[in-house]
Amino acid sequence: MFGVRYIKFDPTQYVIQYKAGKVVREGAGLSFFYFAPSVSLVALPLQTSDAPFMFEETTSDFQEITIQGQVTYRIKEPQKTAALINHTLDSTGQAYATQDPEKLQLRIMNAVQVLTHSRVEKMPLRKTLAASAELGESIIAELAGLPEIVSLGVEVLGISILAIKPNPETARALEAEAREQLLKEADDAIYIRRNASVEHERSIKENELRTEKAIQEKRNELEAEQTAHEIAIENKRKELVVQAAENSRTESEAKAFAVEALVKAMQAADPAVVQAMVAGGIKPDRLIANAFSELAKNSEKIGNLNISPDLLSELIQDRN
Repeated sequence: MFGVRYIKFDPTQYVIQYKAGKVVREGAGLSFFYFAPSVSLVALPLQTSDAPFMFEETTSDFQEITIQGQVTYRIKEPQKTAALINHTLDSTGQAYATQDPEKLQLRIMNAVQVLTHSRVEKMPLRKTLAASAELGESIIAELAGLPEIVSLGVEVLGISILAIKPNPETARALEAEAREQLLKEADDAIYIRRNASVEHERSIKENELRTEKAIQEKRNELEAEQTAHEIAIENKRKELVVQAAENSRTESEAKAFAVEALVKAMQAADPAVVQAMVAGGIKPDRLIANAFSELAKNSEKIGNLNISPDLLSELIQDRN
């Protein structure tokens, strides 16, 4: 009514009220009455904002890539921002009078792109594809100190590099190379596994050969011990045989000596006396045999000799 209005702002909005070119009031989340024809209201958002971006850059090896991400920022010093970018509300107090507030995000994106370009142009493709985290950290570290960002009163809270992609042809080439590398690694793994199996088999064979060799050596030792034992037994037997032969020879010599002594003693004796001495212990058939022997010695003196059948039968029976 008559140009007097009431307005209320959210706590995330910083309001500056101008009248006659001077600041009447300012602050976050204010509510007040104002006279619209003579008052200008500036409202700046204090909440964080996310600005997505997509840049096409060229690496140091002349490969085109696409970088996707987003930057998170907020207005830290509203007075600086309001001084450089127009955030004046229209007469209704519900929208901005111009499209200047959109320039804030654009300027931030331009700064991010400049820093991204300065880094990517010095990096080869392979390194760039794997440097998303490193790239984001380096950009935000330098972005916070840029004069244009500081003068805007903006604080950059974070930069996220979501994707770094090469063009389709390069991507297919990299995929083919990566696939070949994986196949080579698979072949190497198979070779290593087979080689390990061969080495394991060789180790088993060597252990078996060493075991067989040890068994054979032990067997040879046992055979050598057995042979030595048998040789010792044979030597002992040889010693026994030699000793037995020596004993037999000695016994034979003793018997021969005794017979020789007996013969010498008998040579001087009368044969009839000798026969009489031994007759007492001689069997009848021996005596008869001796008798026949004496008859044979004197056979030239005997004319006829009659032997009865009874004598012969008696001799045969005794002999049986």
